[in-house]
Amino acid sequence: MSGSRQLPLPLPHEPSFAREDFLKFPSNAAALALIDAWPNWPAPLMGLAGPEGSGKSHLAAIFAREAGAVRLDGRALADPEEATRGRALVVDDADAVRDEAGLFHLLNFARSRGVPTLLTARKAPDLWGVATPDLLSRLRLAPIVGIAPPEPELIEAALVKLFADRQLSVEPQLVAYIARRLERSLGAARALVEALDAEALAQGRKVTRAMAAALLQGDEAG
Repeated sequence: MSGSRQLPLPLPHEPSFAREDFLKFPSNAAALALIDAWPNWPAPLMGLAGPEGSGKSHLAAIFAREAGAVRLDGRALADPEEATRGRALVVDDADAVRDEAGLFHLLNFARSRGVPTLLTARKAPDLWGVATPDLLSRLRLAPIVGIAPPEPELIEAALVKLFADRQLSVEPQLVAYIARRLERSLGAARALVEALDAEALAQGRKVTRAMAAALLQGDEAG
């Protein structure tokens, strides 16, 4: 029936965190250099800080593969004995930690065992709201490498990759149109491409400028 919408199926889509798929630009060059410098780090505890969707998880995944690291989420820390069984350790979203005593104990355990540790967070530790003085002192010892907001060119390159990952055919002019109007955030780019994929599937059509404009206007209204 003309004009009917299909019910899109929630098909799983996992982004590639391969080293060759990381989009290097000036905004993230220092962070990538830190990962590539492994194992010649300036300190056993290092931090990556950047906004949501800035590539921290991608960089942490690259490091974890190269270093043989165990990865933990700051919201769900594991037993230190278990967490330090690898050659290195990653704590993703360390600024979301709920168990400050647990994180302090984990960092001490990793240090005593000589297990290099990478923390990822949205901001530097002084801005986490840490209530445990000993933990804050330990976190302040970690050199922090920041990831700046993405350049317009990075947003455009990310959109091209995100559309390609989902096997969506999109004209370069449409990609440029979206990049000029989208919030400067890789998370926003990922969310928009996901929404466009769902909308195109629901309408049974290719991604169009009208679809993109409607979604972008909806974001601005929200």
